[in-house]
Amino acid sequence: MTDLVIFDCDGVLIDSEIISAQMLIDELATLQVNIDLDYVARHFLGRSYPTVMKQIRSEFGLDLPEEFEAQYRARLLDAFERDLRVTQGVADVLEALDVPWCVATSSSLPRAERSLEIAGLRDRVGDRLFTASEVAHGKPAPDLFLHAAEKMGAAPARTLVIEDSLNGIRAGLAAGMEVWRFTGGSHLAGRDLTPPEDARPHREFAHFTEFFQNGLIREKES
Repeated sequence: MTDLVIFDCDGVLIDSEIISAQMLIDELATLQVNIDLDYVARHFLGRSYPTVMKQIRSEFGLDLPEEFEAQYRARLLDAFERDLRVTQGVADVLEALDVPWCVATSSSLPRAERSLEIAGLRDRVGDRLFTASEVAHGKPAPDLFLHAAEKMGAAPARTLVIEDSLNGIRAGLAAGMEVWRFTGGSHLAGRDLTPPEDARPHREFAHFTEFFQNGLIREKES
């Protein structure tokens, strides 16, 4: 029995990862740091900005300028205003869910709130939004999901996590939760989605129309 569903935000509720990945690639290129979408998927997907900074420092020996984050976030939000869309089928699932749900994301609170607002989900989420800034360790550590479950009053063993990233899957598994991987985001199209041994979800699905098909999650009576 599931008492709580925790949704990741980017790449799950909203189809944002492809936009943020390309923006990061373009911004880093101005500093002569050349990466591609595969690199972003391997090292940055599901991670917080401080973790991205550490990876760039370790891999390329570069400390990003102080103004880089603000410039990147401002340009990213501009791109979101133009191109961001809610993932197809998400609104129907949120409306039909007959169990409590919340959102847990590695994004900063201002970015998460604005992204959800642009996608038309902010009011629906309300105060059920939890970010990595609220815990000591971000994904793949279990802290964020455990924090969200505690705040929502649910036991980890009765909580379902919906994730797209390998680090998010690792975090959910480490928290002792059921984990389903959503593979329908634009950023995963055409990529090898075979997970490593330590990041194998309990289920994968590519369309939110499949969400209730196995009967494991309660759906409101029509």
